[in-house]
Amino acid sequence: MAHDQSLLVVQQALKKCFPVVEEQQDLWQSTLQDCSPLLSSLSNLAEQLQAAQSLRFEDVPALRPFPDLQERLRCKQLEAGDVVLDKLAERLATLLKVRNTISSHVEQVFQAYEQHAAVLDIDAVLRPSVVSPSVADMLEWLQDIDRHYGSSYLKRKYLISSIHWGDLAGIQALPKAWDQISEDECQSLVSDVLLSVSFFLEEPGGCAVSGDLEHRS
Repeated sequence: MAHDQSLLVVQQALKKCFPVVEEQQDLWQSTLQDCSPLLSSLSNLAEQLQAAQSLRFEDVPALRPFPDLQERLRCKQLEAGDVVLDKLAERLATLLKVRNTISSHVEQVFQAYEQHAAVLDIDAVLRPSVVSPSVADMLEWLQDIDRHYGSSYLKRKYLISSIHWGDLAGIQALPKAWDQISEDECQSLVSDVLLSVSFFLEEPGGCAVSGDLEHRS
């Protein structure tokens, strides 16, 4: 039947997409972990710059022979900060690549669905099988995941792009602001979805014939 074949095509697209999500999620998490020490380094540098600015070098007898020491120290600190910012930019580029990869694969799934929607039995799309959630649920979850990565990336990009050395207090607060983004997000979204589709992914081929059992969420 055309319906069974169309449903199988959509299921196969789903089977290809979720492993990509899992792989990219691992890269996303490791990249976020790499960012934490870099943000802490920036925060520490901002604290050092603030301390150096508040110190009157000319009032320290041992430093008087070096009138340009304060400016030289500031330049070195800013150079060190720029190195850290370059590394953060690299990590941000990785996060963007993860977001784009997932978005591209999700788009492919929805293209497959739209191409076959006309002949799909809506009841079969909405009904879970013995070993898998419904196609409708899986499509909705992929949309949620796509939005999650898109929103998270944009928030982190905005935070990093707002860094400027004229706002030392803001730079010192970066680690907390970065962690707050994660705290405001649903941390278990991706892992919960991957757990829900684990049996579906393990099943060979497709499962065009749906059962009447409700999927356990």
